[in-house]
Amino acid sequence: MSLTGLGGSGDGAAEAPAQRRGGGAAALSGDPRRVALIMLAVLAVVGVFQALTPGPFRHYFVDVVLTQSLVLGVAAASIVFLSAFGGMISLAQVFLYGACGFVIGNAVTTGESKGLNLGWNPWLGVLLGVGITTALGFLLGIVASRSSGLYYLMITLAYGVIGNYFFGQVTVLSGFGGVNQVRTPGFIGEPTDATNPERMFYTALVVSVAVYLLLRYVSRTPFGLALQGVRDDPVRMNSLGYNVAMHRTWAFTLAAFVASLAGVLYVWERRAIDPATINLGGILDLLVIAVIGGVLVLEGAWLGAFIFVAVENYVRNVVFLNNWIEEARFRTIVGAMVLILVLACPDGVVGLRKVRGALPMAIVGGAIWGAVGGIEEGAPGAVAGVIVGAVSGIGAAGLVSWLAGHRDSAVGAWAKLLATGRAGRVAAGN
Repeated sequence: MSLTGLGGSGDGAAEAPAQRRGGGAAALSGDPRRVALIMLAVLAVVGVFQALTPGPFRHYFVDVVLTQSLVLGVAAASIVFLSAFGGMISLAQVFLYGACGFVIGNAVTTGESKGLNLGWNPWLGVLLGVGITTALGFLLGIVASRSSGLYYLMITLAYGVIGNYFFGQVTVLSGFGGVNQVRTPGFIGEPTDATNPERMFYTALVVSVAVYLLLRYVSRTPFGLALQGVRDDPVRMNSLGYNVAMHRTWAFTLAAFVASLAGVLYVWERRAIDPATINLGGILDLLVIAVIGGVLVLEGAWLGAFIFVAVENYVRNVVFLNNWIEEARFRTIVGAMVLILVLACPDGVVGLRKVRGALPMAIVGGAIWGAVGGIEEGAPGAVAGVIVGAVSGIGAAGLVSWLAGHRDSAVGAWAKLLATGRAGRVAAGN
C-alpha cells in the first residue's frame, strides 16, 4: 500500500489545506540547484578552512565541533520535520537514536563490554539497529497518532523517560554503565588513527546531506502535501477521506528512521553509549537545539546544533565573561541565549530576516566580539566571541524592534499611569 493511498481521495484534495502551510515548509520547496550550490559552497569553505587555519584548532573545530554538530543536526532534523510538516512536537527522538545505538552496541561488541556481545559484522549491526528503530517508531507512532498538541508532547516525553529507565535497569542489554568498545566499519578507522576524525566528519556530512534531501523530497510528494494538510486542518482532511492517524504514524516512522541514522553516527563517533545519553537532559538539549535553529525550517536543525555545540565547547573563552563563566554555568548561558532568541525572533535563527536590523546587528556584534576574543584568547576566543556577539546583536535588534512596535502602547500605558498618580494626589489633597 502506498503512502498516498492511506484513505486519501486524490492529490487535488490535499492541496487545498496544504496551501496554507507555514513559512518553514515553503522555504524547503526552493530550487534544488540552489540547494546543491549551497552545499558545494559549504564544502569549499570547510576545505579552505582546513587549509588556512592552524593545525590544533583546525582538527578540534572540524573533527569535534563540526562532527558533533552534524550528528545532533540529523537528530534535530527529525524533530523539525514533524513540527514543520506535521504540527507534532516529539520528545521521543533522543530515545529513538539511543535505541539504535544500543542495538548496534549489543550486536557488534565482542565480550569487552556489557550487553549481549554478539560480535556481528558492524554493517549487520547498522542494518539491525536502523530496522528495529524504524519498526519501533511505527509502533510508537500508532499509539500517539490519535493525540495532538500537549497530549502528543506528553506521550512522546513518556516514551523518552521509559526508554532511559529501560536501558538503565535491564543490565543484560546495558545497565547504567552503558555499552563500550563499539566496533565500526573499516573505512571509519580506529580511534588511534590520525585520519579517523576527518573520516567521521565527512561521513556525518554525507549523511546530513542525504537526510536533508530526503526530507525535502518527502515534503513535496503527495504524502508530504497531505501531511501538511493534516497539520493545518485535520478535521477537514478527515472529512475528505484521508486517514489522519496513519499519516501521522508514517510521519513518525520516517522521523524514527532519521533519528536512527543519528544513532549510528553517534556510536561510531563515541564508540560507546549509555542511558545518560538519553536521559531528560539529553531530551531537553535536542529540543533546545531545534528551538535555537527554528522548528519550522529544516535547515535550522543543523544551525541550532552548531550554535549549541560551539557554545558548549568554547563558552569559557568568551572575552569579558570568562572570569564569570564556568562549565557548571553552561546551562545558564544556553538558557539566556534561548530566551533572547525566542523573544527577539520566535522562528529561531533562521527567522532573522523577519526582525528588522537583526542580521546587520548580528554581523556587527559577532565581528567586534570575535575580533576582540581572537586577540585575547586566540582561535577559541574568536569562535566564542562571534557566537556571543551575534546573539547579543540579535537581542538588541529584537528589543529595539519590539519597542518600536509597541511604542504607542507603551506611551499610552505610561500616560495612564501618570494620570492615575495625579488623580490619586488630588484625591489625597481633598
